[in-house]
Amino acid sequence: MTASARTAATSHALAPDAPAGGLSRRALLAGAAGAGALVIAGRARAQAPSLNLDVPYVPTPQQVVDRMLELAKVSGKDFVMDLGCGDGRMLVTAASKFGARGFGVDLNPQRITEARENAKKANVADKVSFDVKNLFETSIKDADVLTMYLLPSVNLQLRPRILEEMKPGSRIVSHAFNMGEWEPDVAENVDGRNVFFWLVPANVGGKWTINEGGRAVNVELKQQFQRAEGTASAAGKSGKAQARINGAEVRLTVEIDGQSKLYAGRVSANGALAPIAGEGAQGWTASRG
Repeated sequence: MTASARTAATSHALAPDAPAGGLSRRALLAGAAGAGALVIAGRARAQAPSLNLDVPYVPTPQQVVDRMLELAKVSGKDFVMDLGCGDGRMLVTAASKFGARGFGVDLNPQRITEARENAKKANVADKVSFDVKNLFETSIKDADVLTMYLLPSVNLQLRPRILEEMKPGSRIVSHAFNMGEWEPDVAENVDGRNVFFWLVPANVGGKWTINEGGRAVNVELKQQFQRAEGTASAAGKSGKAQARINGAEVRLTVEIDGQSKLYAGRVSANGALAPIAGEGAQGWTASRG
């Protein structure tokens, strides 16, 4: 694996179309990917100080940083993680402008030194920290917000971990690259640069029993990211079910015998589904199985 491929896969701050020796960043990344130079956790453990960094460092524009944090609705209650943090501007901005705490990783020790210095200059070194570390070896389960600017293939490698490890309702923002079939909840263009936003959906796939005034409705769902569909049955009659998942909130529509009903609920910590007040049917509960 080349040092340039490792750097491209973990450096947050390379602009999508910045010139580098006559080649755009997209061309460099495409070439790296085509050569099979993707970052793989087991092969990316070489220490950063030995890297020959031959891919130029181009900071993410501040207006893009600002908009990414705005899309994620970052606040002082949030813990923000930045994978490939570059000079730390994402987290320094999150802390100084929104009061958030944060942690960033990058394989380039020079970038980490700059990030720490920038945090001190902005008087937020008590809120954010940075480490020379492989992003694949970094736990993301505690993040309320995850920001990244990575290779498309690295996004896809991270996607299962994001869906499995992060809390429902956690927010993901990516500069330049999406996550394949997982469609963004919001996509914007900021000064010619693409920004994508997702809410981590709750896992609602499988069998559910809705109890409503002594009536049991059995639902089985197959989930794909923010959407799920499947079958429903009650009192010996069969029908269909469709759901839209928005973080921990689920809007499930059940249609049986020509009658449609909306169950809008929120997935609780124990995995049950409870009604959202004032929306859809009321007075029901739903549990797994």
